[in-house]
Amino acid sequence: MTQVKAGDTVAIHYTGTLLDGSTFDSSEGREPLEFVVGSGQIIPGLDVALPGMEVGDNKIVKIGSDDAYGPLNPEMRQAVPREGIPADIPLEVGTQLQMQTPDGQAMPVTVVEVDDATVTLDANHPLAGKDLQFDIKLVKIA
Repeated sequence: MTQVKAGDTVAIHYTGTLLDGSTFDSSEGREPLEFVVGSGQIIPGLDVALPGMEVGDNKIVKIGSDDAYGPLNPEMRQAVPREGIPADIPLEVGTQLQMQTPDGQAMPVTVVEVDDATVTLDANHPLAGKDLQFDIKLVKIA
C-alpha cells in the first residue's frame, strides 16, 4: 500500500483532546481535514506524525505545547484602560473579542481579567502552553 510522505495531500479524521481527556476539537460529523503534509498547514507535531501511515491506519499522537500552539507568551497579555473599550462590548472573563493591530490586521483576544480600572486581554492562542493528544485516522492520500 501507499504510505504518506511529505508533499502528499491527505485527509484525516481526528479528535483532539487535552491530557485531562477533554475534547477541544473533532472532525466527527464533518468532512475530514484535508491538507498537504509538510507544508505547515497544521501544527508541526501532527504534521510529522503522518509520514509512513497508510489509508485506514489509526494513530494516537501526543504533542507537547512547543510542537502545537507554542508556549504561553506573557507579552501577548495586555491590560487596557476600561474606558478605552466601548460600553456596548461585554467584558466578562472568557469573552472573545476582535482587536485591530496597527497595520489593520484582525487579532482575536480573550478577556482574562476585569477590574474597575482595567481589562486584561490575552492574544495567545487558546491552546498555547497546553500539551495535546490527537486520535487520527488516515482516510485518503491524494
